[in-house]
Amino acid sequence: MLRSAGNDNIKGKTVIDTCNPIAEAPPDHGVLRFSTGPNESLMENLQKEFSDAHLVKAFNSVGAPQMVNPQYGGGVRPTMFICGNNDAAKKTVTGSSTSLAGRPRTWQVEAARAIEPLCMLWCISGLRRTSGRTQFKLLHK
Repeated sequence: MLRSAGNDNIKGKTVIDTCNPIAEAPPDHGVLRFSTGPNESLMENLQKEFSDAHLVKAFNSVGAPQMVNPQYGGGVRPTMFICGNNDAAKKTVTGSSTSLAGRPRTWQVEAARAIEPLCMLWCISGLRRTSGRTQFKLLHK
């Protein structure tokens, strides 16, 4: 999609990357296979290719039913994991995240190496049909 938009059309714009590098191979016992390795991410590859755009990774491990005002027991709000290299773009997406899917935690683009694999975990329950309401919560003490 970004290639069809063209570099000039997205230059200086915030682009939310919701994608995951899912390989064209069947899951192994519900575990997705990725086309990237542990020391790279789709997000980093896209940021290199579209260096003039402000890419922000978000919403890649949240299902549609939990996208708006998710409700879990005890008033728990899931964490929305966000990363990118442009602080203003992350702030824009953080505002959307707060009203949509959960409490945001933001990092630099390299964090996509950890955020993208959350999709694998999230999809296990869906692919194995054990749950469709999985989301993540990062706890700090």
